[in-house]
Amino acid sequence: MALSPVPAPGRPPGPPVGHSLGRPSGSGASPPRGARPAELPSVHGALLCVALPALAVCAEHGQLTGEGPEGVYAAGRRLLSRCVLRVAGREPVPLQGRLAAADRAVFLGVLRVPGDGGPDPGLTVERTRSADGTERITLRSSVARPLRLPVEIALGTDLADLGAVASGRSGPELTGSVHGTGLRWTRGGRSAAVIADPPPTDSLAAAGVLRWEAEVAPGGTFTVQLRVRGDSSTRPRALAGAGAGRPGGHLLADAQAEGDDPRPGELLRASVEDLRALLQRDPAHPADVHLAAGVPWRCGPVTAEALWAARMALPLGTRLAATTLRALGRTQLAGAGPESGRIPGPLRDAGPHLPPGCTGVEATLAFPAVLAEARRWGLPTADLEELLPVAECCLGWLRRAAAGNGLVPDPGPSGPWRAETQAHAHRAALLGADLLDACGRPGGDALREAGRTLRERFRREFWRDDRAGGRPAVGRTSDGRPLPHLGGWAAHLLDTGLLGGGRHAQGLLDRTETEQVARLLGTPALDSGWGLRGLGTKESGHNPFGHRAGAVRVHETAVAVAGLAAAGHEKEAASLLRGLIDAAEAFGHRLPEMYAGEQRTVGGRPVPHPAACRPAAVAAAGAVHALLALAGIRPDAPGRSVSTHPLRSAPLGAIRFSGLVVAGAPFAVRVGRLGLGMVEEAAEGLQLGV
Repeated sequence: MALSPVPAPGRPPGPPVGHSLGRPSGSGASPPRGARPAELPSVHGALLCVALPALAVCAEHGQLTGEGPEGVYAAGRRLLSRCVLRVAGREPVPLQGRLAAADRAVFLGVLRVPGDGGPDPGLTVERTRSADGTERITLRSSVARPLRLPVEIALGTDLADLGAVASGRSGPELTGSVHGTGLRWTRGGRSAAVIADPPPTDSLAAAGVLRWEAEVAPGGTFTVQLRVRGDSSTRPRALAGAGAGRPGGHLLADAQAEGDDPRPGELLRASVEDLRALLQRDPAHPADVHLAAGVPWRCGPVTAEALWAARMALPLGTRLAATTLRALGRTQLAGAGPESGRIPGPLRDAGPHLPPGCTGVEATLAFPAVLAEARRWGLPTADLEELLPVAECCLGWLRRAAAGNGLVPDPGPSGPWRAETQAHAHRAALLGADLLDACGRPGGDALREAGRTLRERFRREFWRDDRAGGRPAVGRTSDGRPLPHLGGWAAHLLDTGLLGGGRHAQGLLDRTETEQVARLLGTPALDSGWGLRGLGTKESGHNPFGHRAGAVRVHETAVAVAGLAAAGHEKEAASLLRGLIDAAEAFGHRLPEMYAGEQRTVGGRPVPHPAACRPAAVAAAGAVHALLALAGIRPDAPGRSVSTHPLRSAPLGAIRFSGLVVAGAPFAVRVGRLGLGMVEEAAEGLQLGV
């Protein structure tokens, strides 16, 4: 579900479709069209400390130089762009920079002590920087004599909006003033300050420099702590109820994985941390929290991607789904017109063969399906009753949109008709009918009939027979012309959704067609070895860096893994899952939203996309979704049952998942080396099945 961060091929440079650069809804305008370059500055090589609305973008050497997007941000405004440490007039030699957690980075450097003639460094420099800019700098001496060293930190900021930083229009650094034990900068009613402890020996406001005379005993340390503060409009606030611990801990459970292969555990841990770091408030309704689409470029209002991520994170609890659905529901269009019930959304680049699609159509069709599945995982009755009227309005829009020829057009009533949209609509119809029946509401039979009609039309108009076994078309144009281009979008045809009793809903394809799609998804043209390509290598317009033209999108790969596993095509599911885990290891277990669909080679590494968000909501949640396909958990909390359908081939060996949530209670499941599943912990009274 990634939005393209750069203009599509052949389009003039301008603001990327559907983007919101860093600031919450209603806080700042996007750069004017044509004012920004065709490329966003790459942050792939940077360490991003995230605890929204706070964010720190750091190079691996640890110094903030003010280059590109480096700096400390709050609510999309750069509070600190430069923080350069010098000891005895020299910068430390950087040795290591790493993320210690989603919101914290650690840097290690060394210095030779003045007067020493040998090659060994006598001084270690340790820096720990948090997302909110808090930094602890410690000099540690291994020298056998006392040291007296001048220490200085050069600070600066432009107080620029993240959108201006991205477009290269951030402007010059501001001149600071002495403020307490640090420095302060102001511009246009905005301000930022850095407070130092201990107080510096000297403060040079014009140069933006704080100085100390550090006295370090043999084997001793000298420590400086910096705290960054913005004005009230940019000051980060802790999430309600999060307490002093990990942000969002009340929304997402502490899921863990352990087994023969340690990498799934690392990936699951990092993904849950990233999901927590991406949580942000609805500014107008602070009690509701949703996921930002991705850092650093898309931290704006709630999106369809946030809803997909909440769906894939349902095994971590249903509260995030409830708050995300609530935030999206408030945007639903009212009235009696044809658009009544639709959730609005921007257009999104759809690749080289289709015009931009509407993420609002996507969110409208996802809303009832996610609500229905959240109910199966244990959504509280009060949340269900509050959100059900919104889902009914979405389903009403679906019935009207499909009333013409049985298919749902996207983005407008004149088409085109996308295969992916039909898959979303069919799932919404069947899961929506199940939801309405369970809640005693009318309309279920009409939705099932709409689903039947859609299924018949799809198989007649979208499936193309050929000597190789046939393939689905990606779409049909407004004049009825089929578009045969095959890509990762086909994975959505296998994502049917969960009904009562642990059953999957009927899909658009029959068994033979499902087998053929599974075979196609497993071919080298689509399976890059690192994940599923957005467009096959043999298709016209293929570009390994095109987010819908050949790049690997983590969300789509995760959907394919889960769909293939549920349909019994374990070989293809296992291949994609292994590739995703291998890619995650190369990315330090923090998956970007997408990366290049280059073919995997022996000794190779996945190639980053220069403008991909990392972390990204659908990537972190997609990792959770793909990993849990190993266990195949199918809950039915209203029916007081849960079953497991693990991959019988056990492609990663034995594995145990714990800390999950089913029916509001902890849930743990083990999958053995023979592919047998065993529930080890579950809510009292749940009937367990296999």
